[in-house]
Order: sequence, then structure tokens, then C-alpha cells
Amino acid sequence: MIVHTRNRPRRAQGDGRLAELDLLRFVAALAVLAFHYLVAYASVWGDRPAELFPAVAPLAGLGILGVELFFVISGFVILMSAWGRGLGAFAWSRLVRLYPAYWLSLAAVAALYGLTAAKALDPKLSTGDYLLNATMFQRLFGRTDATGVYWSLWAELRFYFLIAILVIIGITYARVLIFCGLWLAAALAAELLGHELLTEIFMPRYAPYFVAGMALYLIHRHGNAWLPWLYVIAAWAMSIPSALGRVHSRIDAAGFANMPVTDAGVILTVTAIFTVVAVVALGIVRLRPSRTLTALGGTTYPLYLFHSVLAVALVPLLHDRMPPWLTATLTTLAAVLLSYLVYSFAERPIQRLLRPRRRPPAHPAPAVQVEKASVP
Repeated sequence: MIVHTRNRPRRAQGDGRLAELDLLRFVAALAVLAFHYLVAYASVWGDRPAELFPAVAPLAGLGILGVELFFVISGFVILMSAWGRGLGAFAWSRLVRLYPAYWLSLAAVAALYGLTAAKALDPKLSTGDYLLNATMFQRLFGRTDATGVYWSLWAELRFYFLIAILVIIGITYARVLIFCGLWLAAALAAELLGHELLTEIFMPRYAPYFVAGMALYLIHRHGNAWLPWLYVIAAWAMSIPSALGRVHSRIDAAGFANMPVTDAGVILTVTAIFTVVAVVALGIVRLRPSRTLTALGGTTYPLYLFHSVLAVALVPLLHDRMPPWLTATLTTLAAVLLSYLVYSFAERPIQRLLRPRRRPPAHPAPAVQVEKASVP
């Protein structure tokens, strides 16, 4: 049974799942989808989306920061899943989590541009480029992503490599605190020095989000302490200019009329991202785990990977036959449905096949102990 107590963080262990984070992940994916469908994908619509959806474009434009929410959640969840694991187990868990759906999406992109007349968002890659994309390391070699959403996966991979160092050393509360402090300092130094290699390694634009997630997990696992909160505040302060810079680059490229997002909106959104994950870490709002929330969490990654493919395939087909709102709605529903099917009938079965089976304990706990564990 599930015990609902307030004002006390849950001591999560191992790879425990938090229903609140499943919901937040899905919200983050929908935010990115809204940004792309309602603001960014001019070549898909054959028109400026902000002009087609003027009432929601200022809000949808803030969906660009859905990736930042993903990064904070990732810092929280990856530290949770790495705690107590060896390097081999951690690396294999990440490979099994990332690659199956990624390869399926890459195949979908290759098929879309190789077998149809689709032109919008076409990366114009060679066969060799697609094969290099299959490694997920294409950016390391200066090659183009097969689809625009892949950029964030390179940031995730670099985060995993940094976490792997911590796994090798051995994860403890004190070591995580030292790691977070050193990473923030290195990221700030890389930004101030403008050093290309240091910037690539320490990711000053994204490090604050990962560090904030890790610090919030420490708070969730071990309770309130001043140093993790200091890291969260420092990470928030460092994230503001980073987020503003990313949004300004889009405004400079497209013009404010086509990316109608204000600085105040960006600051409020980043603050909301930190606040909502802090609320989860503190256990202030708790959701009872359910199949629906688990399915939403599982659908998130395929939705992030596949929504661009669905937009290129469906929006030009539907746009001439129905109003923009209906086109966007049907395309969104199709993207969610396809993503759920990928999760249920491809990604999850592959992951079950690849994940090592857990051996039962040699001496099972007495029945009376199991009964005590289930008492509310």
C-alpha cells in the first residue's frame, strides 16, 4: 500500500519511480511539441506558425524550455538510478534506455526522406551520415543531426560520461556534493574563458540544470540541508542568462513577431521549472502511481523523438484540407498515439529482452516481515 505523508521527503532507493516525474516528463515533451508545431516549424506549415496561432504563440514559444525541464529531471533521475550501481550496470541501463527508441526514430527519419517526397526539415544526409547518427555521437565528429531534436541527446550523453566518473569513484552524499560544486565551478570557468574544449566537456549552458536536479535528489533522499539548496540557487542564477541566450538566438534568427517570447516569460518559466521539481523533491505534492502515469512517462521519450517526423508527414497533407487548429490537434494526437505504440510494442519489449533478469534472494524474507512492510 502507498503511504501519503506530507512535509517529509521520501527516501527513494535504487531505481524507484516517482509518478510526479512521469507526469512532468510528459508535460515537458508536450511543451517542446507545442513550440515546434505552433511556433518553429515554418517550413512544415509553409507559413509562419506564430501568424496561424497568434493567441497561443507567446505561450507556445516558451515550450522551447521544455528541454531545460528534461535536463533538471534527468539530473534527479540519473543520480537516483546510478546510486549503488557499478559502472557496467549503469552504462548498460543507459544504453538500453536510450538507443532502442532512438534507432527506431532514426529509421523513421531515413524512411521519410528516402521513400517520400517530403522536403521540410530535410537534413540531406548521406548513408554514411545516417550510420554515424546511429551511434548518437555525430556531433562529436561535427556531423549534422538527422533531426533537430537529437541535439539534446548529445548533452545527455556528456552528462552520463561525467556521472560515470562519479560511479567509478563511488557515489556517496559527500562525493555528490563535491561533484556538483566542482562541475558548477568548471562550467562557470569555461563560460568566462570561452575555452572551446572546456565548454564542450562541462556544458556551461546546461550544467546548471543537471546539477540542480542532482542537488534536489539529495534533498529528496536525505532531507533538507543548506548546501544542496545553495547549489539549487546557484544553478538557477546561472541558468537564467543561459535560457535567455537560447531564446534570444531564436528571436534573432526568426524575428520577435515569429518568436514572441519576452525576457520576463523566460525568467518566470525557468523559475517555475526549478520550483516544480523542488516541490516533487520535498514531497509536497504526491501522485499515486498508476498505469496511466507510467504509460505517460514511458511515452515521453518516443514522443520527443517522433513528433517532428509526424509533423513533416501529416501537416502538409492536412493543412490544405482543414483549419490550422484542427491540423495541429490531429497531428498532436497522432504523435502521442504513435509514441505510445512505439513504447508499448517496440521499446518496452526490447528493453525487457536486453535488461538482465534479477535473481531471487537466496533466503526469502519471512511472510510476517512482508505483511509488516505493507501496513500503511
